[in-house]
Amino acid sequence: MSKHEHDEMDEQLIETIDEDGNIINFELIDIVETDDGKEYGLLLPRDKNDDSAENKEVVLMRLTKEGEEYIFEMIEDDDEFNGVVEFIDSLDSSEEESE
Repeated sequence: MSKHEHDEMDEQLIETIDEDGNIINFELIDIVETDDGKEYGLLLPRDKNDDSAENKEVVLMRLTKEGEEYIFEMIEDDDEFNGVVEFIDSLDSSEEESE
């Protein structure tokens, strides 16, 4: 879980702590809002020694607002995760059709 404000979208780095206490850095790629008003962040793992985006998988996390800050949370529910992935895929499909 991580706290971070997202006012600017140009290369925002997010620092999270995993269940073992390890710090993991991510680059915030995009924030998607689903039809039910929930927000999700698309994050790319960033290694301090490696800035390339090759062979890295995008991570999907739920965003909740706590005061003025956003909390990034892992999505534990498979149905929620799959629903968000389908929503994002449908956005990609509709963008391709409009081009």
